[in-house]
Amino acid sequence: MKTILFQGDSITDVCRDRKDPDLGRGYPLLVSARLGADRPTEYSFVNRGISGNRIVDVYARIKADIINLKPDVMSILIGVNDVWHEEFYQNGVDNAKFGKIYGMLIEEIKAALPDIKIIILSPYLCKGHVTFDPEKPELWEHFSHEVALRAETSKRIARRYHLPFVDLQKVFDDAVASTDGDASYWTPDGVHPTFRGHELIAREWVKTFNRMK
Repeated sequence: MKTILFQGDSITDVCRDRKDPDLGRGYPLLVSARLGADRPTEYSFVNRGISGNRIVDVYARIKADIINLKPDVMSILIGVNDVWHEEFYQNGVDNAKFGKIYGMLIEEIKAALPDIKIIILSPYLCKGHVTFDPEKPELWEHFSHEVALRAETSKRIARRYHLPFVDLQKVFDDAVASTDGDASYWTPDGVHPTFRGHELIAREWVKTFNRMK
């Protein structure tokens, strides 16, 4: 049985039980349900996303929560907290360092697990009650610009290491357009998805996974 590992921040974590092999209530659960039904007993699933994590936090957990688990397939969704924590706590990770640490992360994982398959998902941002204040448009402009930089860096990392890349910003932009600009249908605060938003991520995850050789 092959192991699939989901890694990231709160979008991946989604209230999973740390004392139980729990996948949380988001896209990892939806992916496991779909693949588990389509390919019975072929895969086991592990979620090690942690709410609030930045790229440096994932890198700090590389041994315990990635390499020691010896996954056959891994996906990473990280980047929004690298911006969010700077905006609200002055403890973010600038884009240059984000790219440097992300590259180190991938290199060390591939060195330890040469046969691993890795999917990189981009961070994304929508207008929600946390990310957008009509009275402070400069917040949205800066926030969205910085998240876009992290998304572009994620894409560059994927290209450098020949990894599949999922552009979640486009996925959510298209989804918001389909609901006449109502982002709350997909993510109420602009970052954390509703169940419908998690389904969007799960669909793209599975499509990408099915294209991998």
